[in-house]
Amino acid sequence: MHPTHIPLRLATGAFILNSGLGKLGADEETAQTLHGTASTAYPFLEDMKPKDFAELLAYGEIALGTALLAPMVPSTVAGTGLAAFGGALFGMYLKLPGMTMDDGIRPTQDGLAFAKDIWMVGAGITLATQGALGAAKSTARSVSSSARGLASDIGQSTRDALPFG
Repeated sequence: MHPTHIPLRLATGAFILNSGLGKLGADEETAQTLHGTASTAYPFLEDMKPKDFAELLAYGEIALGTALLAPMVPSTVAGTGLAAFGGALFGMYLKLPGMTMDDGIRPTQDGLAFAKDIWMVGAGITLATQGALGAAKSTARSVSSSARGLASDIGQSTRDALPFG
């Protein structure tokens, strides 16, 4: 993990882990509210039991928060998970009635709670792209170093093989 990723991963990881832990053991009313909101935006969730949905959401948030906090999880992986989760939440903002003003983008007062989740998308994309670019740069350095070493070995072998060398 690059040192510049630490503050972003700590902040987002702690926030999401705490949210997931808070949803563990959600009461029936909370589970119904979470499920109702999610299934309005994403109808494929309608057949799921509210308690099962709340539990799945809790464990998903715990897993994502833990991945962000764990330094052995590559930033590319943690960032992709964060961007996907934030995208799903932001998608709810765009799909739920009454969340946006007439222009379909700017939030209403009710929509602010979901509109703010766009920060997770930005943070996730930042971690994922910086992680991928860092890995690509490291690979390029390794390949370049190997190629220089190989060229040097070939040059030395050629000089050694020359009768006048």
